[in-house]
Amino acid sequence: MNPRDVDHRVLGVALTVPEPWATDLSAARAAAGDPEAAAIPPHVTLLAPVDLDGARLDDVDAHLERVAASHRGFRLHLRGTATFRPVSPVVFVQVVEGIADCERLAADVRSGPLDLPARFPYHPHVTIAHAVDDESLDHAFAAMAGYEATFPVRAFDGYVQDDDGVWHLRRSYPLG
Repeated sequence: MNPRDVDHRVLGVALTVPEPWATDLSAARAAAGDPEAAAIPPHVTLLAPVDLDGARLDDVDAHLERVAASHRGFRLHLRGTATFRPVSPVVFVQVVEGIADCERLAADVRSGPLDLPARFPYHPHVTIAHAVDDESLDHAFAAMAGYEATFPVRAFDGYVQDDDGVWHLRRSYPLG
């Protein structure tokens, strides 16, 4: 699917990690051998990928604009690593400040036209290794254990996925 195709979209909503931290986190994901390292920008998910009819995009945009306007900016602090194993083969950098802000924002994003069932309970994080062997997961866990980054969150972003699995920024929604 072309990200410009208006008939159907795979949409995701996230807090995009800014530079220079995005480069570090992308490099860590690539070093783990994660095949999605180049396709997915470092982010904290607010809405996992959903299939949407392109005709609904105006309603979704209006909803996301209202959500963004109703939330203030906040500080996001990332530190250290954790994992979802054995439930899911994922290693991530933890959110240690801004958790409640992420939770409230995600809950509001997942309302209205995006009130859809979630596969897992919400847990804000930045993935650095997914669906790789245990040795690679262990290496990513150890390599980024001392990682730390702090930055302001002033917006969240809507992404669309193309046929090759690459995520493209569709638009940003500035926080109020």
